[in-house]
Amino acid sequence: MQTEWREKLVNRFLKYVKTYTESEAFLDKFPSTDRQWDLAKYLVEELKQIGLEDVSIDENGYVFGYVPSTVDHEVPTIGFVSHMDTSPDFSGENVQPQIWENYDGGDIKLNEKMILSPSEFPELLQYKGQTIISTDGTTLLGADDKAGVAEIVTAAEYLIAHPEIKHGRIAIGFTPDEEVGRGADFFNVEKFGAEWAYTMDGSEIGELEYENFNAASGIITIKGKSVHPGYAKNKMINAANIAMEFAAQLPNDEVPELTDDREGFFHLAKMTGNVTEAKLVYIIRDHDMEQYEARKALFLQLAADIQERFDHEVITAEVSDQYFNMIEKVKDKFQSVEIAEQALKDTGITPNIKPIRGGTDGARLSFMGLPCPNIFAGGHNFHGPYEYVPVESMEKATEVIVRIAELTAERAK
Repeated sequence: MQTEWREKLVNRFLKYVKTYTESEAFLDKFPSTDRQWDLAKYLVEELKQIGLEDVSIDENGYVFGYVPSTVDHEVPTIGFVSHMDTSPDFSGENVQPQIWENYDGGDIKLNEKMILSPSEFPELLQYKGQTIISTDGTTLLGADDKAGVAEIVTAAEYLIAHPEIKHGRIAIGFTPDEEVGRGADFFNVEKFGAEWAYTMDGSEIGELEYENFNAASGIITIKGKSVHPGYAKNKMINAANIAMEFAAQLPNDEVPELTDDREGFFHLAKMTGNVTEAKLVYIIRDHDMEQYEARKALFLQLAADIQERFDHEVITAEVSDQYFNMIEKVKDKFQSVEIAEQALKDTGITPNIKPIRGGTDGARLSFMGLPCPNIFAGGHNFHGPYEYVPVESMEKATEVIVRIAELTAERAK
């Protein structure tokens, strides 16, 4: 990438990550935080300034814009989507990114107490000689997914500045609240108008993903009975103990820290409790639909088995589907994957095709009528203070977007 465009990309990314957009779970409003509007409104003006058509922002904070076609034959409208919010898992306020040019392969001192080291994160070594953007150790970085936003905007600006590049109409969408599982809640697929799209929300360079977990949330609520411990026999119902009993009956080796690839899990994400009441919040994941349904059934059955011991309601279980494996919908527009894979190869990248151990906006969008594979944005160690992104990976992601646009037009002739 030319120096001019590299600087545009980096400066854009630094601007975005310094804008506080952390979302918040379990709030009955959308977007969940007002601060997300700051970046959304900024992006509207930026997209207009670089020449996109029909730029809009709706009442829910979704930003859309369109790169006009440069060909006179019919080409499918394709889209690129990224999310503007950052995870509430770690602070995204007052982000102070640090730039490390010509990384030497050693430790990166984030601050006086924290070190980003290849001894702990060996993938760092593949970026020796490159430029790394890291945190200062007090916040996350926000490469998830502001790297994706910066890449899409820069690719759009590049295409508009180079009308000699032949491509069809390209839809661009930026969403709020992806990190709390609601990024697609009010996405207007019909207005977006694309036959398929790509989320630029993957991690390291080369990733191309079109399979993901089937996902559900599970909530256990327990109502206990508090009685003086000295006189509690046959009277007390200890909600905290029942919560531990429930948790212990789930398979103890089917948890995130002991599984990989397509292996599913039960993840206890939050627990609160005392004698009187307790609550367990789980996420339930599996790539295989049959095993996914079995996991949900086990979750409900364990709660029902405990409840049978009581003559009044003590334990209740709720399970809610969140999203499903996008392969079921992407396979109907599999040219989206074939074009992306070729674009990776054409830009000198070895495709790393693997299932997502998580989900993206694209998983839900696929089931809303917008098949949506996921492409790398370049970052590592998301949702925490060790997050970083190599500038060269962001450059390559931008080039991939441009090449996908070209290939789509070429194959439509």
